Amino acid sequence: MLIGEYRHTVDDKRRVSLPAKFREEISDDVVITRGLDSCLFVYPHEEWEEISKQLSQMSIGQSDSRGFNRFILSGAQEISIDSAGRILIPEYLQDFAEIKEQVVLAGVNNRIEIWDESQWDTYRDRIEEDADDLAEKLGEFGML
Repeated sequence: MLIGEYRHTVDDKRRVSLPAKFREEISDDVVITRGLDSCLFVYPHEEWEEISKQLSQMSIGQSDSRGFNRFILSGAQEISIDSAGRILIPEYLQDFAEIKEQVVLAGVNNRIEIWDESQWDTYRDRIEEDADDLAEKLGEFGML
């Protein structure tokens, strides 16, 4: 399971180190793609295969399904983890997520999210303010 919040620097070649705890859970390659809320999603290859299967079962007759598939799949790229434990963030994904030099890598169960640090701080502050309301809504669905 991928959990935790880690702050790192993106080097001038657009590489970022994966925390050791994340590398313990991941094989040698990952898939990186556009995420939601202006972040990037990074999936272990095995998990990506499951996500890809689920996406392929969505109806192409539905405009929303086609759009979501295009959003996720057309932005996806397989990336190898180098010997120093780093991954390369493709330029178009760095631009999408408005990533500058400082990033946050957040473990979110089956994926890693890469956020520009200032965007993460803003998002996290908002979520922390809304935590009680979110918990109440999830409780209505028997989640908490």
